[in-house]
Amino acid sequence: MHIDPYIVLGSAVVGFLVGLTGAGGGALMTPMLILLFGIKPSTAISSDLVAAVFMRPFGAAVHISKKTVNFRLVGWMVLGSVPMAFLGAYILHVMGNAKASQTNIEKFLGAALLIGAAAMLLRYYLDRRSGRERQGVVHDLVVHPGRTVVIGMVGGLIVGMTSVGSGSLMIVLLLFLYPMLGANQLVGTDLTQAVPLTMAAALGALVFGHIQFSVTASIIIGSVPAVLIGAFFSSRAPDKYIRPAITFVIFASGLKYIGVGTTALGWIMCATLLGTALFWVIYARPWQAGVGSGDDGALAPPPAESGTGPPIAVRAGTEELE
Repeated sequence: MHIDPYIVLGSAVVGFLVGLTGAGGGALMTPMLILLFGIKPSTAISSDLVAAVFMRPFGAAVHISKKTVNFRLVGWMVLGSVPMAFLGAYILHVMGNAKASQTNIEKFLGAALLIGAAAMLLRYYLDRRSGRERQGVVHDLVVHPGRTVVIGMVGGLIVGMTSVGSGSLMIVLLLFLYPMLGANQLVGTDLTQAVPLTMAAALGALVFGHIQFSVTASIIIGSVPAVLIGAFFSSRAPDKYIRPAITFVIFASGLKYIGVGTTALGWIMCATLLGTALFWVIYARPWQAGVGSGDDGALAPPPAESGTGPPIAVRAGTEELE
């Protein structure tokens, strides 16, 4: 069995993004295998699904150990997603696995993801404008069973009909259904609910698909350590870092689904990163940090006048010494 080091490297990049954001696995891994390494689409899909059975549990385990998984939310999502995954596969079978039908479905999903990425930017703007921060804790979440099951049903149906992951779309829907919960608090839950869903899809791939074990092994070798690292970061990083990463991955996934070529996608992603960096520099003005200004650009308060008592920090330190 030949292990391809380039597939290992590419899988490591995708695995890190999956662990960090809970999204982009199927949307990035499968196109990479097909377009960059010339693997037959059916083989790429089946091999990726089987490899995901090994990859996602490691990322989920990190979040479970850090207690960032709401198992009640996972249960309601799985209740909707697993049966609908089989229904989606049956619908695709009834349509005769027509390439045109699957392409139309993927373009529809790509458009939905691009709208979702734009909606996440709008949501971020509205949160900043209102001054609200997503400080909810996943264990204190009041779960909405009906709407959560519907999200699982939508995601499971897409998995069954397109044979690729739908974590990108599901995490967008979850962020809007639970607006006070940070993205970093939802990544672990999304990764955990994807485990049984991926197993169901992989079972179908093993029965009806064509597995190339050298490709599967290369993906596992690259992605498993990387997803552990990504999950380690997402379980600790603040929401303000995780949400832009999720938006970026969803945007890239959406472009890939609607048929943007690999070279064009690379240039668009580079331009997006450069534009975002320039916007941040102009907006945040990091060179002014610590020079008489706070994080929001306002002038720092003047020091207390003599005779009004020492600052709190100094007073606390004096009491400790006494």
